[in-house]
Amino acid sequence: MISNQKILAFGASGSKTSINQKFAVYAANEFSGEIDIMDISGYSLPLYTIDEENENGLPSDLEPIYQRIKQADLLVISFSEHNGSYTAFFKNIFDWLSRRELKFLSGKKLFLLATAPGPRGGLGVLETAVARFPIHGGEIMGHFVLPKYKENFDSEEGIINKELKESFTTTVNKVLEKSSQTTIEN
Repeated sequence: MISNQKILAFGASGSKTSINQKFAVYAANEFSGEIDIMDISGYSLPLYTIDEENENGLPSDLEPIYQRIKQADLLVISFSEHNGSYTAFFKNIFDWLSRRELKFLSGKKLFLLATAPGPRGGLGVLETAVARFPIHGGEIMGHFVLPKYKENFDSEEGIINKELKESFTTTVNKVLEKSSQTTIEN
């Protein structure tokens, strides 16, 4: 494990009551280190277009997000799914970040998650993120989907389905192991 690791956790959703925000915080608490919880719903960025960028440059709310990502060793991101992909809110932030620096995730270890009320639990968006994030420099250490959030998660107990809890714990342990190996190699 990385000593004194800095962990940034957030739900990739614009909802102030996001279940993915709750799940990201829960997952981040499985790791030791300094945990920074970011609520991206509090940031306001204009809709990305090349015209917007050319006319007004990068929005001021982008820099704090970018800096928090840069300061982290491990990002724990839980994705909300809209129509099989990222929420428009998160995709807009993602687009702006890639304009700030294409490989804005360079050197970052990632634990990617998704949850939703349905039986797939956001599997579509997680598959998209797993394919996309390495292009921006991120190293995916592990990923996990929690289906049927309302049936399988309790705000005080966490994951309450025994099989899903075991699978989650196994995934967390693999992330810890990979993080240790990567740190030793560097």
